[in-house]
Amino acid sequence: MKVAYLVNQYPGVSHTFIRREVVALEARGIGVERFSIRPARADLVDAADRAERERTGVLLGSGAGALLVAALVGAAVRTPGAWLRTVGAALRLGRRSSRGVLRHLVYVAEACLLLSWLRRAGGITHLHAHFGTNSAAVAMFTRMLGGPPYSFTVHGPEEFDSPEQLSLAEKIDRASAVVAVSSFGRSQLFRWVEPEQWSKVNVVRCGVDQDFLNRGPQPPADNRRLVCIGRLAPQKGQLLILDAVKALLTEGVQVEVVLAGDGPLRGVIERRIRELGLGEAVRITGWISNEEVRRELVAARALLLPSFAEGLPVVLMEALALGRPAISSFVAGIPELLEHGVSGWLVPAGSAEAMAAAMKAALTTPPEVLERMGRAGAAAVARHHDVAREAERLADLFQR
Repeated sequence: MKVAYLVNQYPGVSHTFIRREVVALEARGIGVERFSIRPARADLVDAADRAERERTGVLLGSGAGALLVAALVGAAVRTPGAWLRTVGAALRLGRRSSRGVLRHLVYVAEACLLLSWLRRAGGITHLHAHFGTNSAAVAMFTRMLGGPPYSFTVHGPEEFDSPEQLSLAEKIDRASAVVAVSSFGRSQLFRWVEPEQWSKVNVVRCGVDQDFLNRGPQPPADNRRLVCIGRLAPQKGQLLILDAVKALLTEGVQVEVVLAGDGPLRGVIERRIRELGLGEAVRITGWISNEEVRRELVAARALLLPSFAEGLPVVLMEALALGRPAISSFVAGIPELLEHGVSGWLVPAGSAEAMAAAMKAALTTPPEVLERMGRAGAAAVARHHDVAREAERLADLFQR
């Protein structure tokens, strides 16, 4: 079996889980052609991501304008009926969306180009997109133009925030299958489609590979360090951590926090660190490689995850697999993995006071209790988030 993967921007520092999934599918003997709508960042820090970039076709690469126009005209000439129906659908969906009609017509051009590349690759029987946004739209238009059946994975929270503007119901209706990464995600998709469509929606969880699973839970770190790993963005809630750190220091509780990542909120976070006088207590690393992520997790007592909205973060799986308890907001699919008092602490989203209390608990919990929590978390990840086992479910879905 040979399938194609389509992602808006691939590879990427926050898309390691897609690379793991692709590799696990290939280990099962499934051929995977990779396609990205936009070019990957030039400053990828992980060697595996840089290697993956060389294997990925980019629709909006160099000379994209001429290629898209040629593909659009070629599709109109070859299959005028399908082309007109697809353009009509793009006009209708574009008028409903904040992204507009012009953007949806570009999606059609991208679909025309992708279809020509799929045919050139030969033997591709299924197209799978990650995220229910523009990549799912391009996959849908590719199918309408005569391409292979498609499916897509919905991660959230963007799809849950704007399902109507994203035409999520129509994308599901035209798909052969849809994947949610948690039971919570599946329930959100159920809200936007008729019950007759529910059978299309499958839960296939993101996973970690043997690099994490084989290492097993590591002994607790003997320090005062906590780590938050992820994109520095409003929905991730890192500003709450700063308020919690200030409260702990005022109380006389010593704490060190590492913010591993980068993003649009970095300037705001740096300014807030200065305003609160936290320069000695909080450090921002910028983007780091997979191996550096592992080192930061092992060097900390616990993971911080103060998000306001999520799907089910892969970094939570990585932390638990390494035996690190997590302090997380009680949102989305997180409680399906993290058990309060067993493998970490769940706190109300948006509460700096509750975050500070949980951080203090992590800093004062005896090592033997932290170790027990670490073993429980690692066992939960091994049961539910082994990427090889989840890829087997995905492969079965593609074959069906």
